Amino acid sequence: MALRCAASLAAGRQPRGPRREGTVRWSSAAKASAVKINEKASREKILTLESMNPQGIKKPFTEVIKANIGDAHAMGQRPITFLRQVVALCTYPNLLDSPSFPEDAKKRARRILQGCGGNSLGSYTASQGINCIREDVAAYIERRDGGVPADPDNIYLTTGASDGISAILKILISGDGKSRTGVMIPIPQYPLYSAAISELDAIQVNYYLDEENCWALNVNELRRALNEAKAYCNPKVLCIINPGNPTGQVQSRKCIEDVIHFAWEEKLFLLADEVYQDNVYSEGCQFHSFKKILYEMGPEYYNNVELASFHSTSKGYMGECGYRGGYMEVINLHPEIKGQLVKLLSVRLCPPVSGQAAMDIVVNPPVPGEESYAQFIKEKESVLNNLAKKAKLTEDMFNKIPGVHCNPLQGAMYAFPQIFIPSKAIEEAKAHKMAPDMFYCMKLLEETGICVVPGSGFGQREGTYHFRMTILPPVEKLKILLEKVKDFHIKFLEKYA
Repeated sequence: MALRCAASLAAGRQPRGPRREGTVRWSSAAKASAVKINEKASREKILTLESMNPQGIKKPFTEVIKANIGDAHAMGQRPITFLRQVVALCTYPNLLDSPSFPEDAKKRARRILQGCGGNSLGSYTASQGINCIREDVAAYIERRDGGVPADPDNIYLTTGASDGISAILKILISGDGKSRTGVMIPIPQYPLYSAAISELDAIQVNYYLDEENCWALNVNELRRALNEAKAYCNPKVLCIINPGNPTGQVQSRKCIEDVIHFAWEEKLFLLADEVYQDNVYSEGCQFHSFKKILYEMGPEYYNNVELASFHSTSKGYMGECGYRGGYMEVINLHPEIKGQLVKLLSVRLCPPVSGQAAMDIVVNPPVPGEESYAQFIKEKESVLNNLAKKAKLTEDMFNKIPGVHCNPLQGAMYAFPQIFIPSKAIEEAKAHKMAPDMFYCMKLLEETGICVVPGSGFGQREGTYHFRMTILPPVEKLKILLEKVKDFHIKFLEKYA
């Protein structure tokens, strides 16, 4: 499957695309993309008080609270000083002579600049990324995974994790009809996956997380989804999000071992989305990388299971979404496919170089004994401790609201509570040609100014309703937000009883 796709790429062709027969014909993916773009534009129009209120009619709130997206700095989180210092030094090297910057920041900036053409952040880099940063990523992975070896040649710096995920899917998808590649994704899922699958005209294969068991991943459910999908496609890719988005679960070591065994048994390519690896809050929970567990399961697994793992500057304690920094590590990729992956990545020339520099500081932060260590660790722990406090606050307050249930927020930075929607509200939503949870979320926005995302945007079991809300607002604002949601929900239940 992958070799056939590689041959198409080598010949300068996409594995499959819309045919051109005289007039332009839109593929279903293109139509879907156009609809999504229009929907996004519509949503953006309503996300300010002014755009929601063009006639100046008094609203029952004074601001729109955008709890719909994991944009940490936009919600008030402060940047990590050391990361910004290094990027500033790389951007304007004249600052290297300034006594205002610590020597450990200058040392890292000089090393990064030496890896850039003309010692400038404004130059193109290798498509795979700056060599010294890829070396730092490999060293970070080895430290994180207790000495499991990592090869810089298997590291690809990316434009956020999304860029890497999309690139890998492009390499893997091929075939026609029942031989078309199927991609297994969790439900609920991060919509990047369904959008990328649609864009590439692949086949989405849903497996459901177990809400009754804290959104656990059950291998029996994976097997059900795989066996059913074989009737209409060729399932070849298994996507895992750990910690979960939007569900916030952290997978146990046993669960990861079971998933790896399943992938080995079924010859599936594993995609491990691990961008929230620093965001683990619940006692008894620990992040385990798929790479580490795969290695520890022995050579039969480690030498055969194909795995791509992803990380980013956007989440964790950094929250540097705008830099678009990220990396992927890809192991056991066939050499011919690896060559085609590099060729595919070269089309976009290189990831943003400032984002590469930011990623370097995530994987190569100050260490004990360095000048900036004390401030760095204080800032990092402050962010993560604050997120843990807000995760528990959100869970506790949601579970005090009648008709709302929220599983423990073990990790990541979102709550995904299940909400009860009365039958009368469901009927009114149908009359407005809206999903019931979209109707609920629009009412919440119109009456409180709080913007959340309906669960139908992520996928959910039939007959259940949810919304996703970020826990990123400052504690005091988060308390106000949760109280407003509580008051709204109680009134909503009364109105539609």
